[in-house]
Amino acid sequence: MAKTRPGISGTKPKQGKKDLDSYTIRGTNKVVRVGDCVLMRPSDTGKPPYVARVEKIEADSRNNVKVRVRWYYRPEESLGGRRQFHGAKELFLSDHYDVQSAHTIEGKCIVHSFKNYTKLEDVGAEDYYCRFEYKAATGAFTPDRVAVYCKCEMPYNPDDLMVQCEGCKDWYHPACVDMTIEEAKMLDHFVCSECSEDDLKRSQNGFHPSPVSDVKVLPQLLIFAVFPRWMPNDERGNQSLGCPANLNITSSDDIWSKNITGPVYSNLTGPYLQAQQYRQTGQQLPCIHTREPKTCP
Repeated sequence: MAKTRPGISGTKPKQGKKDLDSYTIRGTNKVVRVGDCVLMRPSDTGKPPYVARVEKIEADSRNNVKVRVRWYYRPEESLGGRRQFHGAKELFLSDHYDVQSAHTIEGKCIVHSFKNYTKLEDVGAEDYYCRFEYKAATGAFTPDRVAVYCKCEMPYNPDDLMVQCEGCKDWYHPACVDMTIEEAKMLDHFVCSECSEDDLKRSQNGFHPSPVSDVKVLPQLLIFAVFPRWMPNDERGNQSLGCPANLNITSSDDIWSKNITGPVYSNLTGPYLQAQQYRQTGQQLPCIHTREPKTCP
């Protein structure tokens, strides 16, 4: 089985088709229904199975069963390729539809929302997640803005361990704060360099930092910024990324708890921001941050 090009259905409509409620995967007792996510056998046996969402199941007059599917793309299958923040189980829901024989279905899987995936205690082989929709023809993503964190200001990769600063509540990769993963796992407390400098200044001025809780090493997204758009290739053919300048993002626990309307955070402010551009993606307690103009790594 092979994916067709985007926009090509794979087969022409025929007479005598009938819609089916379900299909039992050959050689198993697993039942596939519309809306289920499935693993489909690729033509190249050296590749991992394709992942798709079943949109329709139908049989022709000879009882040959076909499925209309909407493909999920892996990051390496997208125009931009795989980036360091893409998780091993990350998929993009594309606008690429196709029709394939039901016999190419190898099994079922679950594609979680990004928020639900990060809450899983155990991730199985059948577990995937999706946080972006992808237009196969243009390479555009929806949403084109996502939370970033750490000094590197990269979107969250749930495969990576992070530590939370007890002062600013921001999350950091151990490597970005000159620490090994083993050292991070042994921490009882962690304060980033910026907060350490602030505490020193306050103590020199006669002020003392407030008591803090134990260090947390569970990942959580806390900072909003604009997801970088793909820029033209440089002269070496490498993809480069660019961020808009001077993001100024303000919030407080009190304000945020009172000004969330539906899925949209309404209190984001700044010279280059509009609140309606930012959608809720699992964040709980955003902090106050001012980002200076810079180029993304």
